[in-house]
Amino acid sequence: MNHQYVRLCDNRIMTEKLFADTIIRFLYSEERETENFFIKAFSGKIFNDLLGFLNFDIPFISSLLNKDFLEKNGLNSDEAVHSIDFYNTPRKIFERQIRYWKFRPMCESMDAIVSPADSKIITGSLLETHLLYIKNKFFKLDELIEKTEYIEKFFDGDFAIFRLTPDKYHYNHVPVSGRVIDFYEIDGRYYSCNPAAVSKIIIPYSKNRRIVTIIDTDVENGSQIGIIAFIEIVALMIGDIEQYYCEQYYDNPSQIEIGMHLTKGSVKSRFRPGSSTDIILFQKNKINFCEKIIENNSNRMVESRYSKAFNQNLVETEINVRTTIAFRKKI
Repeated sequence: MNHQYVRLCDNRIMTEKLFADTIIRFLYSEERETENFFIKAFSGKIFNDLLGFLNFDIPFISSLLNKDFLEKNGLNSDEAVHSIDFYNTPRKIFERQIRYWKFRPMCESMDAIVSPADSKIITGSLLETHLLYIKNKFFKLDELIEKTEYIEKFFDGDFAIFRLTPDKYHYNHVPVSGRVIDFYEIDGRYYSCNPAAVSKIIIPYSKNRRIVTIIDTDVENGSQIGIIAFIEIVALMIGDIEQYYCEQYYDNPSQIEIGMHLTKGSVKSRFRPGSSTDIILFQKNKINFCEKIIENNSNRMVESRYSKAFNQNLVETEINVRTTIAFRKKI
């Protein structure tokens, strides 16, 4: 079946051409929760690194191929920081820097929470009585963040899942302003983020290798929405997540450290190329998601693989990095 989504900028229903879809559907065609030999090999680090090298690190053999690849993968030369001649490998294209300060405008209001990536978003709630309740479809809370002291803080909270595809800009930006109170890595596999794979494997985002950043926003110059968990998740051909925090543009990058103050909209990190996912967890009664994104979640006119697999309407909305996704709830 097709996988469709709604584009936020013009409300058009789009059909996604999924990367390596035939291969992914074959590998993940087993019964749920059953890992066959091929899936285990395919999602391991050695195979993942090899696949990434073959797809992204071999230089183009001609400028014609380079131009064709650029066009197919949507690189906008006006947005790009470097000239077109710089992009002589797929990796350089996927790890490109853009003039986000001009082409990804942001609401400066402290009440606004923004998207961390050019991506497709689904929002949900962990509260059973909430209209957005999605039980264990994409992750289990305790497995996702592991540390007990944070798990209880997000009970009955809200979440947003951001799926990046290979053609997208692969830097993450900070969704809120606040102080880092914890930062840690959880080991795991490299499962694909293709909707076919996500639909076949129970809670795949809890199984993949990931980096968790806990941010306290109830500080001076913070967003005042309690604490959030920002979770960056590797996937097929994503071998690394490089922390790359820059207060302005891409200048003077630094590692994320406990005690750092992060400013909303600034560059935080980058995925090495491929498909990948971000998840943001919010505490209960702290934010309201934008109405248009909520409406799109349950759009019955859209043919979504998530809707078919999970027997409820689950439709993604395509958004740009630094686009407002929610507002601080007024008390």
